[in-house]
Amino acid sequence: MTTSTTLGRKVSYRFSWVGMIGFTIILFWAVIALLAPHIIPYPVGEIIDDDYFGPIGSKLLLGSDYLGRDMFSRIIMGARYTVGISLAAVCLACFSGAALGMAAAVIGGWFDTLLSRLLDALNSIPSKLSGLVVAAAVGSSLPVLIIMLAVIYTPGAYRFARSLAVNVNTMDYITVARTRGEGIPYIVFSEILPNITGPLLADFGIRFVFIVLLLSGLSFLGLGVQPPYADWGALVHENIGGLPFGAPAVIVPSLAIASLTISVNLLIDNLPKKIRDRSA
Repeated sequence: MTTSTTLGRKVSYRFSWVGMIGFTIILFWAVIALLAPHIIPYPVGEIIDDDYFGPIGSKLLLGSDYLGRDMFSRIIMGARYTVGISLAAVCLACFSGAALGMAAAVIGGWFDTLLSRLLDALNSIPSKLSGLVVAAAVGSSLPVLIIMLAVIYTPGAYRFARSLAVNVNTMDYITVARTRGEGIPYIVFSEILPNITGPLLADFGIRFVFIVLLLSGLSFLGLGVQPPYADWGALVHENIGGLPFGAPAVIVPSLAIASLTISVNLLIDNLPKKIRDRSA
């Protein structure tokens, strides 16, 4: 009986092969983003080809863009901005949203009501509309993009964390902790957080995908990452006019966006059950 239980626990924490494929692709893009400046064959702003939208060859692995720059180098560096900005924004959004959501569930009363109504109002504004307004009014510097994306997705992270924390807050061990005289920080971070970590990690991945897509959409509209920098959405925007002549300049960054977002979804959908559903 013990052997069967132990074996069941080991199996429950294994990733499926689909999840491993997703994890491998995510890890690949993460490594590329970290090492991008050291592995690009040409400076991203240097004109290599005398012709625009040049073909794929031994010199230009993915052809050239609308100015004759190396697309391979620009896509590699684009990963740095797409992954880096999205990761920074989702960390800010999920950390602040989870902390506020758990605090609201524990404190309750007017604090919960006021904070929930405020963030509900913020959440009612369409995310792309918010991004367009802020980017057009303030600009599209990297810090502004990170803060803007984090603010847009904090209300959703708050609602999700609060709904989980409200359920845990009714458990007997929370009552025992209150009886012992434990403060709110202890209850939030030592009692509630460990019991909702799995669902929060899944939510983290989903919001990362949303942020990648929103950032790429803003860049495609010309309001995201600005020249001389370029993320994958900006690369599609720059070269869209040359689709009949230099298809790789448009298709490859689009495939990069798709591979990253689909891989995150595959990983989330195939998380081991005890990680994904871990809650009190």
